[in-house]
Amino acid sequence: MNANHKPQTANRIGAAISLFAFFVYFLTANRTASFIDAGELATVATTLGIAHPTGYPLFTLLSYFVTKLPLGIPIIFQLNLFAAFLCSVGLFFFFKFLVFFTTEFSNLKPLRKESFGQTSNPPSTSLGMMNFIPAICGTLLLAFSETYWSQAVAVEVYSLHVLFLSLLLLFFTKAIHVSKITNYELRMTNDKKYFLTFSFVLGLSFTNHLTTILLAPAFLFLFFKTFGFNKEAWKKVLSLVLPFLLGLSVYLYLPIRSSQNPMFDWGHPATLERFLWHVRGKQFSVWIFSSMEVAKQQFSYFVTHLPAEFAYIGFAFGVIGIFRIWKDKRALWFTSLLFIGCVLYSINYDIKDIDSYFLLAYFVVAIWSAFGVLFLQEQFGKKKLVVSSQKSVGKKQQTDKSQITNLKPQIIQFSLIALCLLPIPFHYSEVDESKNFLVEDYTKNILNNVENDAIIISYQWDYFISASYYFQTIDKYRPDVTIIDKELLRRTWYFPQLERHYPSLIHNSRNEINTFLVELNKFEHNEPYNNFTIEQSFRNVISSFITKNMKERAVYVTPEIEAEYTQGFQRIPDGLLFRLVPDGGSVPIITPKYFSFRPKEKQGLLPDMTLEFYVRGYANQAMYFLRRGEKETALKLAEEALKINPAKREALFVKQQILRPQ
Repeated sequence: MNANHKPQTANRIGAAISLFAFFVYFLTANRTASFIDAGELATVATTLGIAHPTGYPLFTLLSYFVTKLPLGIPIIFQLNLFAAFLCSVGLFFFFKFLVFFTTEFSNLKPLRKESFGQTSNPPSTSLGMMNFIPAICGTLLLAFSETYWSQAVAVEVYSLHVLFLSLLLLFFTKAIHVSKITNYELRMTNDKKYFLTFSFVLGLSFTNHLTTILLAPAFLFLFFKTFGFNKEAWKKVLSLVLPFLLGLSVYLYLPIRSSQNPMFDWGHPATLERFLWHVRGKQFSVWIFSSMEVAKQQFSYFVTHLPAEFAYIGFAFGVIGIFRIWKDKRALWFTSLLFIGCVLYSINYDIKDIDSYFLLAYFVVAIWSAFGVLFLQEQFGKKKLVVSSQKSVGKKQQTDKSQITNLKPQIIQFSLIALCLLPIPFHYSEVDESKNFLVEDYTKNILNNVENDAIIISYQWDYFISASYYFQTIDKYRPDVTIIDKELLRRTWYFPQLERHYPSLIHNSRNEINTFLVELNKFEHNEPYNNFTIEQSFRNVISSFITKNMKERAVYVTPEIEAEYTQGFQRIPDGLLFRLVPDGGSVPIITPKYFSFRPKEKQGLLPDMTLEFYVRGYANQAMYFLRRGEKETALKLAEEALKINPAKREALFVKQQILRPQ
């Protein structure tokens, strides 16, 4: 083996890439809570609770230890940096995988000095680096692809998932390659080492994210193609069961911890039935394989977004790489099955934040990109430089041309690496979360503008409820406010959790809750139930929360709560919420609410929606004060709405009504 192929060299290069990526991730990491599940995951990790399905026990346990590190920064920031760390380490192992896959594993001939038009031996470092360039480029393209980078800037379970993907690709292909070793003892030793390690890591990976199953078609193909579909192959599979189960045993955290009634106990998986419901994500199964229309929409999104995912350059390299890998049918089928399996599953999941489910497909594009770079190296190398043999003045010419010849590999290396760094400026402003305080500001603007001991009914999980878990529980910010997730009220486990947080709330509505739970248990166990009865019981629970607490506590709803759930009450615009008042009852004094928030420079679906909440809040208040005849206040509120969205119809209407000639 060439000295430049020693593991130490690959380790140093991989570590350099990993450190560089972590530096960029650190610069762009969110300093506070982000959208969707970030607040919940941070709270669950800090309190050792149970997260939403499928529970993510390994991520919870690892994150818990991270929260105990005395770094002197907010816990949420520590966890965001933990995501950056995991993604960076994942790149180290992905680089190691690419080095192995493009040189030793592939049946394609490795690069040699003759491929670069060399008439004399170049320095060993040049030749050694040439063999690492495809792996360097493929790793950089993955590192700064939009979706992979996005997992590194805020706490999410996919940061650990991408680390496992890299580990599993490396260990599995190495285990398969062991079969080529001619020395029997060495082959058997390495076979056990790599397969047992792979099996254990596979079990661990499943305890983090069940989409690990998407590796199965490609891995099974490669396994049986190598060892045959025979008795010996199945014996090898059986030998891997024990280490797999050992890794999978981390899932025991869920029933053990749930039986202790932690503060946050999603699904309460303390029994075998509820444990199985939680692990297989029963609650979210209705969104998988829901319709062909969904699949078409998600596939269209994937295809149209794919080139930009890698700033186009990575996509172009990937297309070239497919032609380069075409000669190695084993590698071609292996990578193609990884890609196709991921895409076919993911397009059938009806969720908005679908990008992270395509991660495995993006891994494959990065692999193909590495082969594309390999192909380009070969093509550039075919253009040989002529070396003169003249004397006197010609000697000087010969020396100069020899120097140019020796410099050519470095020029190729620099150019290819520079191209693979283009995704950094291409995606930087879009991925950068370092100045994104929208979720924190929005959550605090809601909490700051309600009365003491208020009740808020909402289902703004992505923007408010998830984040409120963190700010109320960990930061102790307005813990007096009771926040109820309207949609989670449709789950039996949610009521014991509410009772741990807000015992008086449940006590006041015990009769209505018990009646509803009888019907809800039928629904959860697929027993016959009456649609009208269960829905009416559900409304009675919500109505009870309102009516039985309204005398002592102010009750609010967020704007998306349907009017059918607040029948019998006036909805008075009050800041970002509606305050509920009995029909015909006296209306408390409502003062105009103005909001202070830090807008995100680069917008997107979730940031845009957050800004729209502010626009609606101002516009609703403006309409309310206009009806009350307080025109000056109404005009100020309308103008605040128009500063954010100049086309807001309700705000324009208020302004026109006030400013039109009388």
